[in-house]
This record gives sequence, structure tokens and C-alpha cells, in this order.
Amino acid sequence: MTRIIAIANQKGGVGKTTTSINLSAALAHLKRNVLLVDMDPQGNAGRGLGIDISLLEHTVYDALMGTKNAKDVIQKTDIEGLSALPANLRLASLEASLYKEPVEEPFALLGKALEPVLGSYDYVIIDCPPSLGLLSINAMACANSVLIPVQCEYFAMEALAAILSSISNIQNQWNPKLRIEGFLLTMYDARTQLGTEIASEVRRLFKENTFLVSIPRNQSVSESQARQMPVTSFRPTSQGAVAYFSLAREVIDHEEK
Repeated sequence: MTRIIAIANQKGGVGKTTTSINLSAALAHLKRNVLLVDMDPQGNAGRGLGIDISLLEHTVYDALMGTKNAKDVIQKTDIEGLSALPANLRLASLEASLYKEPVEEPFALLGKALEPVLGSYDYVIIDCPPSLGLLSINAMACANSVLIPVQCEYFAMEALAAILSSISNIQNQWNPKLRIEGFLLTMYDARTQLGTEIASEVRRLFKENTFLVSIPRNQSVSESQARQMPVTSFRPTSQGAVAYFSLAREVIDHEEK
């Protein structure tokens, strides 16, 4: 059965897109068939896999609006087993488009769009935008679980309270089976006191739901983004790549349990 994992946090700069790209690639390297869905109008998830989103005639926007079947919009990547449903700035106009052409269930658009392709993948990873509006709600309304990146810096705990409240609302209104896949500590630097304190606090409060692996600050991750490829392909033995491979194995372990 396909597992749908939304990667969400309304706070920007916490590593959502980086995690979406590299978790998807790591799962594919571990012989899973993976679809990465970009629900962020910035389109960086597609860019990070080497897709030139400026040249795309059709994107996830068309699948959401029902003018194109998702099968016809999905792009193959250079990584075996990994495909992408990319986005560009056109996605930012979705809400305005729905005002002009109202639909009965605006928060179920992504779930309906993905239905024809789910059987082809072991995992669907959804990169959410840094907000908790229509696009993120669509992602979490169709997901089995939410993976929450937590940057090991100031204001991290405040952001966690907001995303947990949103998850609770989505469980109550649209998706009662939605669960937390786990909290992922990102940009972790053991040399800083603040980073260590945030990591310890998250693990204390959410012990059973925090991934064992932490994603370190790593130059290879930044360099891979500039090369528009996952760090798991760019430099697979780097600290960043090893951490994402460990994350993928933990995700697989969750499924087996």
C-alpha cells in the first residue's frame, strides 16, 4: 500500500524542501518507488531534482484543477525509482482560480488528483509550503502522516505549537487517520549550546515521535542544492547524505512496525 507523507511546518527555513528531496532520493536508492509532489509555488523541490520548472507546460496546478491527469504531468528524474509532480509560481493562483470556479471539496483536490497514480508508488512525499493554508491542508488531508522538520534554533518550539494545532484541526475536520510520522531535527550543530538545548527539549517532549537521526549542518547539502541534485547522489558518503539514508531507513522501519 502506498504511504503518503507530508513534510510540513509553517515556519520557513527549517529544511522542508531539502528533506523532501533527499528523503525521496534516499528511499529510491533503497529500491522504493517514490513520487515527490511539490505543493510549494516556489517550485524548489522540482529544481532540486534537476527539473527546469520554467519550461514546464503543465504542473501540479493542472492536476489539482482537474484539467490534466497526474500521470501526464509527472516527470521522470535521473534517479531510478524517483519521479516528481512539479510546481511553479502558477500554483500560487490556485486559491484565486477556485474563487472563479468553485468546487465542492477544495481541500480534497490533491487526494483526488493522486488517486490514479497511487498504485505505482511505494511512497508519495509531499513538500508543503511555509504556511498552513489551502495547499498545506490539501497535503495533510490526503496524507497518512506528517513529518515535521524542526530547525535547531530559536523560535523552534513556538513553531511546533502552531503545526501541532493545525494537525489537530485537520484530524478533526478532514483526516481523522492522520498521524505524526516524526519530528526531524535539522541543521543540527552539536558545537552550539542552543542547538543542543533545542534538540534535548524536542526529544524530551516528543521522545517516541522524534527520529533518532538528526540532520547536521553540512556543506555537501548546500553544494548539492547548487548542483540541483540530491546530496545522496552528489556526495553519498558525506555526513548529510548518510543522515538522510538513516532517515529513510527509519521511515521504512516505521512502516514495518
